[in-house]
Amino acid sequence: MLNREDKIKRVLTRNVVEIIKRDHLENNLRAGKKLRVKLGIDPTSPDLHLGHAVLLHKLREFQELGCIIVLIIGDFTARIGDPSGRSESRPPLSESEVRRNMRTYLKQASSVLDIKKVEIAHNSTWFKKAALPQILDLARAGTIQQVLRRADFSKRIKSGENITFLELLYPLFQGYDSVKIRADLEIGGTDQTFNLLMGRKVQRYFGLKEQDVLTVELLEGTDGLKKMSKSVGNYIGLTEKPAEMVGKIMRIPDKLIHKYLFLCTELEADKIQKLEKQLPPRDLKLELAREIVKIHHGEKAAEKAVKEFEKLFSKKELSGKLPSLKSAAHTNPIDLILRARVAESKSKSWQLVSQGGFEIDCKVIKNPREEIIVKGGEVVRMGKKKIFRLKL
Repeated sequence: MLNREDKIKRVLTRNVVEIIKRDHLENNLRAGKKLRVKLGIDPTSPDLHLGHAVLLHKLREFQELGCIIVLIIGDFTARIGDPSGRSESRPPLSESEVRRNMRTYLKQASSVLDIKKVEIAHNSTWFKKAALPQILDLARAGTIQQVLRRADFSKRIKSGENITFLELLYPLFQGYDSVKIRADLEIGGTDQTFNLLMGRKVQRYFGLKEQDVLTVELLEGTDGLKKMSKSVGNYIGLTEKPAEMVGKIMRIPDKLIHKYLFLCTELEADKIQKLEKQLPPRDLKLELAREIVKIHHGEKAAEKAVKEFEKLFSKKELSGKLPSLKSAAHTNPIDLILRARVAESKSKSWQLVSQGGFEIDCKVIKNPREEIIVKGGEVVRMGKKKIFRLKL
């Protein structure tokens, strides 16, 4: 059990990349101030994933120190689309799509946060009421030079990609959220640094004290290359079934195990170091899967999912010594079965799938026509004994 001093040290260091006004934040925490800590999430898809959970874990650490957590659901800004890290404009979302996407956000976030103690705000509350003079006043809080200097915009201009005026305004809208909820601190990934700093400028423009800023590491997805994202397809959703979560976690490159242990679990650093010394990569990855599933589905579900995975896959299989099966990037169960020559006809393949004899990363697929997006490295089981690792 950590004492308050250790909790303060953890919240300021674990997975933290940068803190703007660190001394100010640390002094406030030591003084026991109930800081208003802000996180904004735009409901651009219905699923929160482990990348979001990294931020939720940091919020939980502040919550344990008695801070007030304010979760902004960006139901207005989601319709614009955050341009951070984007090489092109996001496709616009309708109001009904946004409502549908955010339907279970609070339930998903509650697997990490004590959601009953969280202030929830939807930024459509103030932006839908804003008149044109208010928007024009907000636009004066920033300059075109500041916005265009951001790296992602510079790249898009050089490559000839368009940047809409709405995208230019997005950082100001996010900053205005900080004004409305009077944030003392805003957290985000390193790709959000520009937007978080804009929050300080907007607060100053409206005569408020500037929020401190804390950024955390970004989490790579199961491909080990790009930031975890639903649009990329390399994500692990918080609501995925335990067996599916375990299967996906076992696919991450070994080089990411250490990072996932720190960013996605609640294990203390000394415990992580001990596990890393004692366990080989295969067993360490299973321990990682157990800890992550335990957070989001409970201990019993975690133990059951890990045991099921161990039954299905031997140590030899988990070590990667599986026959490879070439696949297209977009395929289906029937095509893979025929490629592997597990069944001699489409009708036999159809029967195998419909009877539950086809699995990919522990997920049973019973629809023979279901589209499978292959990234490479997925483990496919056909029937009882035929197991392959997919290769693009």
